[in-house]
Amino acid sequence: MPQGRLQIAVSDASARVSRTCSLCDDVGTLRYVSGKRKAAIERLGLRRVRDLLLHIPHRYLDFSHVVCIGYAAVGDDVTVIGRVDKIVQKTPRPKMSIVELYVIDDTGVLVATFFRQPWIAEQVHQNDVIALSGTVTFGYGFRQMKAPFHEVLTKDGDASGYARVLPVHSVGEGISVPWMRRIVSAALGDAGNVCDPMPSHLLAKHGLMGLSCALREVHFPVSLASAEQARRRLAYDELLTLQLALITRQDVQVSGLRPYAHVIDGPHVEAMYRALPFELTQEQHVAANQILEDMGAPRVMNRLLLGDVGTGKTAVALVAVAAVADTGTQAAFMAPTSVLARQYAANLGSVLDAAGITWALITGSTPQAERSRLAEEVASGRICCVFGTTALLSESVSFNALSLVVVDEQHRFGVNQRRALRQKGAAADSLTMSATPIPRTLALSIYGDLACSRIRNRPVAGAGITTKVVPPQSLDLAYGAIRDAVAAKHQAYVICPLVDEKDDGSELDDVPQSPTKDRRLHAATTTVDDLSHGFLRGMSLGLLTGRMTGEQKDEVMTRFAQGHIDVLVSTTVVEVGVDVPNATVMLVHDADRFGLATLHQLRGRVGRGSHAGTVFLECVAKRGTPARKRLDALEATSDGLELAELDLKLRHEGEVLGYRQHGGMSLRICDLEADADLVEAAHEEARAIAEEDPTLSSPVYACLGTECVDRYGAYFEEMERV
Repeated sequence: MPQGRLQIAVSDASARVSRTCSLCDDVGTLRYVSGKRKAAIERLGLRRVRDLLLHIPHRYLDFSHVVCIGYAAVGDDVTVIGRVDKIVQKTPRPKMSIVELYVIDDTGVLVATFFRQPWIAEQVHQNDVIALSGTVTFGYGFRQMKAPFHEVLTKDGDASGYARVLPVHSVGEGISVPWMRRIVSAALGDAGNVCDPMPSHLLAKHGLMGLSCALREVHFPVSLASAEQARRRLAYDELLTLQLALITRQDVQVSGLRPYAHVIDGPHVEAMYRALPFELTQEQHVAANQILEDMGAPRVMNRLLLGDVGTGKTAVALVAVAAVADTGTQAAFMAPTSVLARQYAANLGSVLDAAGITWALITGSTPQAERSRLAEEVASGRICCVFGTTALLSESVSFNALSLVVVDEQHRFGVNQRRALRQKGAAADSLTMSATPIPRTLALSIYGDLACSRIRNRPVAGAGITTKVVPPQSLDLAYGAIRDAVAAKHQAYVICPLVDEKDDGSELDDVPQSPTKDRRLHAATTTVDDLSHGFLRGMSLGLLTGRMTGEQKDEVMTRFAQGHIDVLVSTTVVEVGVDVPNATVMLVHDADRFGLATLHQLRGRVGRGSHAGTVFLECVAKRGTPARKRLDALEATSDGLELAELDLKLRHEGEVLGYRQHGGMSLRICDLEADADLVEAAHEEARAIAEEDPTLSSPVYACLGTECVDRYGAYFEEMERV
């Protein structure tokens, strides 16, 4: 090769490497980013050049499909371009400002109305050419748009040569959409031509465009089709690096440890199958065999068992405990509440006895003398299975050979709590269980380091639950049902979103809210007082909230379980771990302020015995609104997985899992519904890559490994510090 051409090639490669390294630079190094503008960008969570380039538009204005005003059909979502003919400002009442823009083209007039945005009149001027995007309505003789997205195209009335597809980035206070567009354009010019860390064979396999091309097309596409192709390339990067980060992190945590290879066909396993009060269903057998296969292998198991309320997850877990007994080691079974831990001990203890497996219960309320005795027996290895709460994490409880950790409703525990229990048995297998319905794509992406088993069908159908959505004016139906239930010696729940009147509702599920103004949400402390003097006068009412101490909660739940409380007024603290078969009615106030998964879990508290349950969901939302559609779905189906899929369509995956409140990683680019094929592919390929190159240090995967660390290394470091 001629020397000159070689020098050019090296120079080009060197410049590209330099630009790639600059992705980690502070966002303030970019053109136009300084001072207040830099602070505004950082408030969006964009601190590095990489963050800005991956801050993709949340929508596009497609000027290749602009509709003339005269042909804009009422009810359609359209984009129109016209000249501002007149600007009208109104103040119909104090603190209510209205700006109306009369926009014209050769075919007609459209009035764009903006409420409480007086600055619009300062930003837009007569004769400006403006693009408006929104839903067309009709009133007072004109086509109209209420609060449309708007963009001033030119100040001189000439829009020729303007971009055919205009990106709209999410912004905040201190930075406008046009300024964000200008900054991103400059960043692409300075640092957009970067090295691609993705191996070429993976790009070819899925027909994905190169990284530099994807960055340009996702921000400034030539068409909406190319923008979607670019987004999918970036979504694949996000999914694959997350999967690899999760898997390799798990491998690092257990490296150097000697895993347990459990005996999975011993006498205790056989005895357990005989001791169970029912024969396992086909789904339960599949889940049990998957777990036993993992436990028998010379590697650390990390498996998630998903199943709706009543699908028999604990029976499957008992089979795993039996394998522990055959191996001569120990199992820890941690529940989120003392009530649930005691229920497990009461319901499962006799089965363990029948299978010849020793067990104990340790909670915060266990008397000190008994606790010391049990701790000694656990430390000596004489007790095989220990049920408990976070009391198992105390220094006074140590295990002789902990080889299996079972965590129920794992999302109820903090990362540090789950890790503390695992540390009592460094190479212990882990089985986490959850009745919270999680869509398959979400489980594969967020729980990529866990193998997943599912049980969809209940072994015993049960008496069933009827769900009814009622407006506030029909609450007498719900209270009448509660009175009838109590008269028939049954019990009921009344669920409120708030603890007391001082709550602002900020900790509620992040769901689309009802548009009702000045809405007053129900508080448990106020409701229990109102009901005791009103609709439910003469009944025994109890109060349960998350702000009560553990001892107070246990006392209330024990009294309710024993039948001393007729109606329990509670927050969502009863969502998990409350098993009172005598409860047959539930009323959920302000049901539209809860997510589908939460409501599904709540209604699983009734109808658990031989009597059918009825759930009333109070909702102010009108038919056809997003809030009412969610509740109508609950009326129509009792399939938790089906509801979870719908919940994922309505909310972001981080909100479904509760990350909004508790912090954590979230998928910013991937659309779990539209990108289901990429989720599956990334999951399979990440595992194949991890088996081929566990350290991601080979020439093929080294850059991909660096990308994983750069994207998620700080997150995992933070989790280690929790």
